[in-house]
Amino acid sequence: MTHPEFPTRVDIREVSLRDGLQIEKPIPLAAKLELLAAVAATGVREVEATAFVSPSKVPSMADAAELAAHLRDYPDIEFSALVASPNGAKRAVAAGLRSIEYVVAASDAFSEANVGRSTAEATGQIEEIVAIAHDAGVTVEVIVATAWDCPFEGPTAPQRVLEIGAAARERDVDRFSIADTIGTTTPRRVRSLIAQLRPVLGGMPLGGHFHNTRGTGLASAYAAVECGVTRLDASVGGLGGCPFAPGATGNIATEDLVYLLRDSDIDVDVDLPAAIAAAEVAKSVVGHDLPSALLRAGDRIRN
Repeated sequence: MTHPEFPTRVDIREVSLRDGLQIEKPIPLAAKLELLAAVAATGVREVEATAFVSPSKVPSMADAAELAAHLRDYPDIEFSALVASPNGAKRAVAAGLRSIEYVVAASDAFSEANVGRSTAEATGQIEEIVAIAHDAGVTVEVIVATAWDCPFEGPTAPQRVLEIGAAARERDVDRFSIADTIGTTTPRRVRSLIAQLRPVLGGMPLGGHFHNTRGTGLASAYAAVECGVTRLDASVGGLGGCPFAPGATGNIATEDLVYLLRDSDIDVDVDLPAAIAAAEVAKSVVGHDLPSALLRAGDRIRN
């Protein structure tokens, strides 16, 4: 029996172009455009395209503005870009992005390693980033990194996530998301955090970003859906991870997630054969094997 809030539809945001490529050696813009075309062919409606961050810290995102210039070729897709500061927000808006994601790490140690600021300092910048975006008619999503665990500090106290959620709500953020940055959470912990977050966020849409580093990413994503979450991030081929967390590879694979949701009678926009084909493209452009299960085994339904 399903949860009373169990949705009949889930929207998937494809993150291979940003989160997927951020830990890879930089690849040419032409290769990114090849991957973008393959991703667009899946029917996905939301794509995290790039990040406006320091090229010295994340060199694979140094061509953010150049890539952004090609996004107009796909008018049916809502593109977003990750930013880590007000300056990044200004760059994203200037490049024509209509949606930006601002990451706040719930762990001070991770926040310092990631952006050189404490969690409180990063949270304090939400107001300025929202002002920059909303003045330009751009939406803002706050994503909480290390929502369950930090590679440096261990388990994250739920109260730290709730405090960021409260700040986001007070500052008129449009969407909120919780991220299992290093792939450690489990369904029990997912349900617990979401239950605590709901009253804090009010009606703000809640999304989830899970990694399959320890084999629990898909189970955790499904637990989020059971709790009424209708927006999930995924990456074709399972490409990607976190450059600031050693060993934290393994975004959940888009095709694996689509397989699970589709067979659970949950509607998604993403076409499964096209997603598997996009995973092959991802594998080709980065030049190594990817962890996707369906990339190895294929769909049980043969078309």
